[in-house]
Amino acid sequence: MCGIVGYIGKNQAAPFLLHGLEKLEYRGYDSSGIAICSDNKIKLEKKKGRLQILCDKIKDINVSGTIGIGHTRWATHGKPSDVNAHPHLSQSGKIAIVHNGIIENYITLKNFLIDKGYNFLSDTDTEVVAQLIDYLYNGNIFDAVNEAIKKLEGSYALAVLCGDEPDKLIAVKKDNPLIIGLGDNENYIASDVPAILSRTRNIFRLNDNEVALITVNDVKIYNNNGEEQNRNVTHVDWDVDSAEKGGYEHFMLKEIMEQPKAIKATIASRIAEDKIRLDDIEFSKEYLQNLNKICIVACGSAYHVGCVAKYVIEKLTRKPVEVDIASEFRYRNPIIDKNTLVIVVSQSGETADTFAALKEAKKMGAKVLSIVNVVGSSIANESDYVLYTWAGPEVAVATTKAYSTQLSLMYILGIYMGEKLGTISQEDVKNYIDSLSQIPQQVEEILKSKDDIYEIAKKYYNSQNVFFIGRNVDYAVCMEGSLKLKEISYIHSEAYAAGELKHGTISLIEDGTLVVSIATQDNLFDKTVSNIREVKSRGASIISITADNKKDKISQISDLPIYLPKTCDIMTPSLSVIPLQLLSYYIALLRECDIDKPRNLAKSVTVE
Repeated sequence: MCGIVGYIGKNQAAPFLLHGLEKLEYRGYDSSGIAICSDNKIKLEKKKGRLQILCDKIKDINVSGTIGIGHTRWATHGKPSDVNAHPHLSQSGKIAIVHNGIIENYITLKNFLIDKGYNFLSDTDTEVVAQLIDYLYNGNIFDAVNEAIKKLEGSYALAVLCGDEPDKLIAVKKDNPLIIGLGDNENYIASDVPAILSRTRNIFRLNDNEVALITVNDVKIYNNNGEEQNRNVTHVDWDVDSAEKGGYEHFMLKEIMEQPKAIKATIASRIAEDKIRLDDIEFSKEYLQNLNKICIVACGSAYHVGCVAKYVIEKLTRKPVEVDIASEFRYRNPIIDKNTLVIVVSQSGETADTFAALKEAKKMGAKVLSIVNVVGSSIANESDYVLYTWAGPEVAVATTKAYSTQLSLMYILGIYMGEKLGTISQEDVKNYIDSLSQIPQQVEEILKSKDDIYEIAKKYYNSQNVFFIGRNVDYAVCMEGSLKLKEISYIHSEAYAAGELKHGTISLIEDGTLVVSIATQDNLFDKTVSNIREVKSRGASIISITADNKKDKISQISDLPIYLPKTCDIMTPSLSVIPLQLLSYYIALLRECDIDKPRNLAKSVTVE
């Protein structure tokens, strides 16, 4: 959600800023802009629409200078427009800022500044911060920013430029990610690593309530008491090419195809000699026995991982598992105590609602284990325990490999805890580990049939309504399949527990309605087949996903069956989700949708 870049050095700033913003397009945005300081004056250029519009405009004018900031905006205050785009300039023209997050008390501050003679051009909360810093400025931009943030309520990542002090950039973080990149006679600010990866691999992340003073040759970080902070530099070891499309038409397809490798990387280091290892985490049998429940908290696709994990962990540990959408968890007065393990799941490690839920859980005395993809992210830093998904960078807004690797870690957790508690036998442990080890190869096998999925998509890409049905973990995967379809193809779709059809939902089925069914669970297969027959008899077209050994039964009632390699029941979600990802991708492709950057969506949701 929104993107920030900043540069200070000896080279021209504009080319880097535009390149960095291009690398942040995946986060979702509706406008973009840059501010460059030269000869103690700030030059501002910003445009509604795609970044290319801004690039084309800048080609025709002179925007020179060796210090600047840039932004891609996703509207929260004020409609998408040139005026509401970032950066925002103070009335005096001295202060320019870019901002991710939401200032909750901006109306109070705005009224105060209006009384002081300030005029506002935009509808944004961000312009208020620029004017506030201007009001407080008395020749020292660092002091003015420090005074300003004391008056702000809400969440923010800020990059600040001052025309009177063109040798400094200021960066501030509270509940929104911001990183500093270190170069040779130049330094960088960004909201995410891909923006600066072409220039440096040496970074560190700001912590909440820290302010960075950045010059050409130095970076100093201070806490909210004004004390200088030491920070270890992190070396990013991604292959630069892994953040590029690598010959694929879209990042989403590339990331779908990377899943065998990502799953293997995630599980390989956690399996040794038929035993599960949780990196450096060790839960004692006594601790696990004393747990009264496990709570899984997440948003979007990560929440759907939690829905699968509830079935898996309860089966393997016989401990009750609750699954909460993070934004609901925070406000429902959850019953949490020291005997609750809270598992939070987030691809970016910066999801605002999930991060807030984590802090709420810790206040209540619970231990928090996070499953995240980004080392050193806010959620990782605040957690008691961390399991990283070794998925590599995920650029497409619609998650695929992050979902799959999160799911793999849930299996690992369930097996580990079940063995510790003695609720599964050693033979079960071995069988589950064997099944888990085969998943990367089985996913690769499914991906070989992607052309067959494309042919299915060609038959149904004009559908208006699509329903997904399944039972148990199949129902949980249906929720993810439905989300994938609606978020990138804009087709209305819903997921239903197959047994609930006759309680109202079946009234929506008519001739030609597409129903995608998943039937992988041996003990529920016949019941799901009965539900498929119910919708089939009312005119539905059926795409069925099931195990290869059930061909005979499912082919009779399906228009287009999809067969999966056989695995243990609890791990079928890792296989059944793959054709759903491909189906959504190809339907969106045929509908000519913007697959990597679907409308109204952002990769990392860092506001509530």
